[in-house]
Amino acid sequence: MYEERPPAPDLAARVACHWHQVSESGSTQLVVPDACVDLIWGPGGLFVAGPDTGPMPTKMATGDVFVGVRFRPGAASDLFGVPLHTLRDQRVPLSDLPAAALLAPLTTPEPATLLASTTLHPATFATPHPWPTLRAETPFPATRTAPDLAARHATLTAATRTLLSHLNTPARSIDSARLADPARLADPARLADPAAPFIARALRLGRSVSAVAGDLGLSERQLHRRSLTAFGYAPKTLQRIVRFQRALRLARAGVPLATVAAEAGYADQAHLSHEVKRLSGVSLRTLAPPPSFVLRLLA
Repeated sequence: MYEERPPAPDLAARVACHWHQVSESGSTQLVVPDACVDLIWGPGGLFVAGPDTGPMPTKMATGDVFVGVRFRPGAASDLFGVPLHTLRDQRVPLSDLPAAALLAPLTTPEPATLLASTTLHPATFATPHPWPTLRAETPFPATRTAPDLAARHATLTAATRTLLSHLNTPARSIDSARLADPARLADPARLADPAAPFIARALRLGRSVSAVAGDLGLSERQLHRRSLTAFGYAPKTLQRIVRFQRALRLARAGVPLATVAAEAGYADQAHLSHEVKRLSGVSLRTLAPPPSFVLRLLA
């Protein structure tokens, strides 16, 4: 069971979603690159999943619970106290990062103690939502119930607010239309790099690296440094990943693959197939099966 929920309004500038996954059987979950960074509470405790450049198979045992906060591309560069590129393709325990000093109570207690001390608040999420009760026949321990999931989400949300409260550049809504004005880029009330959302969006929509640099009044070398800091990737790598994610969304919406290739900015369908296989290790049909195949799976 996997589910996503939108963030609370005060976190929306930084956080893409809250999510949880409960494994009903032993399996390997394929995680593909999305230019995001996640703070995750898994069976082994809290850890940070850095920005990926390729597929990351994750083994899950029956009953494993993962609860996470997914940060928007470019929105986590100043949260954990290390350069983001050092977390690339890594899963790092939170206790190994400088940010752990701000979240010491989260890295040490037993989960049962921590959950018992967590107070749920209606503002935790953007909309009220009772986490669905797990099926009675599922052989999970009694602690892995809907309240347990909600408490873990609340704890991670509180952790996110704690991290943001110690920044010099707190989360705030961004008007990307004004980012082309270099004078706006030094505003300390914005993200660590307020140009990050503009860079990601422009590359996702097919702008070239040189064009994006020009839009911001930067050289390509300067854009390279900014991108590496904000996303953990060079601009070309970021471009490939956000283009791949756009193609994935289109394919999952039922758009024909030839149209997906054209709309996502690939030279042709063969180019699309090659890039998807390179970034995910599998075909686009595997990641986004045709609707009729999905219906057969659900039947």
